[in-house]
Amino acid sequence: MRRLSPLAAAIAISLLLGAASPARALIVFDPNNYVQNVLTAARELQQINNQISSLQNEAQMLINQAKNLANLPYSSLQQLQSSIQRTQQLLAQAQRIAYDVQQIDRAFSTNYAPAAGNQSSQLLVTNAQSRWQNTYAATQDALRVQAGIVDNLDTNRIQTSALVTSSQGASGALQATQAGNQILALNAQQLADLTAVVTAQGRAQSLESAQRASAQDQGREQLRRFLTPGQGYQSSNVQMFH
Repeated sequence: MRRLSPLAAAIAISLLLGAASPARALIVFDPNNYVQNVLTAARELQQINNQISSLQNEAQMLINQAKNLANLPYSSLQQLQSSIQRTQQLLAQAQRIAYDVQQIDRAFSTNYAPAAGNQSSQLLVTNAQSRWQNTYAATQDALRVQAGIVDNLDTNRIQTSALVTSSQGASGALQATQAGNQILALNAQQLADLTAVVTAQGRAQSLESAQRASAQDQGREQLRRFLTPGQGYQSSNVQMFH
């Protein structure tokens, strides 16, 4: 067998080792691949930004919902109720003929009834005096109601200013709605005060008109008695309440 020379053996061994070890790869720059990688990274970054924006919008929506559900910190309900109660108390304190249908019917069937020939002069005097007292009391009641409404004006002014300020500074739909509802309630209270004034004044005027009508009727009865033979003029005190 032919033996290899040491040099040939070394070359052979080197070739064998070189074939067994992996070849080193050459680094090559690919522009197309680079562009694709950049575009992919940009798209992923945009998706992340979109997700962040979506989360921010959801958070803002929750904040707005919380504001919309927040109650108005200011309430004028107690003051409005107090004003209405004061007006109701003034109306309930009406003297003599009050705001009662049955009481009115009884008064107009007695004191305000047409004068009859069988009524004594003293009864005519008593009825006339009662009618005058009714008119006097109704006038006083009307003035007291008017004074009470005037007292409410300052309270209404303060409440109106506070409610308008609360409405303008409302942070959500619920607060704005509540402020609007309270303003409507204040308007209703003012309308109730106006109704009370008109009612009280109308009561006084109605009783005064009824007094005049009864006085005219009673005057005719007095004249009839004066002119009727045998009856004569029984009392001059009847005329003093006409």
